[in-house]
Amino acid sequence: MVLEVDPDTGAVRILRWIVAHDCGHVLEPAIVDGQIHGAVVQGLPDALNVQLAYDEGGQRLTATLMDYVLATAADAPPSFELRHLETPTPLNPLGAKGAGEGGIMPVHPLIAQAIEDALSPFGCGRIERVPVTRADIHAMVRAARNAPPLPSGERAG
Repeated sequence: MVLEVDPDTGAVRILRWIVAHDCGHVLEPAIVDGQIHGAVVQGLPDALNVQLAYDEGGQRLTATLMDYVLATAADAPPSFELRHLETPTPLNPLGAKGAGEGGIMPVHPLIAQAIEDALSPFGCGRIERVPVTRADIHAMVRAARNAPPLPSGERAG
């Protein structure tokens, strides 16, 4: 994955996403492509926005779909590449496995790692939780800019 982070606003823009997956024997490539595309796009808002918010008393604040950031086609990366690896399973006569799960499962850690890499020139530390919101990114950059410089070769975090 390739992304850009605006250190002043915390905005994240995904430029390229590559998925290599193994769903066994690919029965219908267009359908599998759609499942993978949809799974990645579904995971992006969840990795970058607070979806399950609670108040101090534990009362859930995101109670309806009006409170969530829902994925749209605009969230899809402009460059999306898929690599189908086929290792048929012996557990069914078609040799097929699940396809959609493989797209959504790595979204959170990949987003966190890519943002961490993008912010490393600013001296920001490790990202240890998701979602990573614009406010989180902005706060990390501000904190790093106000921190004393690290000795040569050291990394914050």
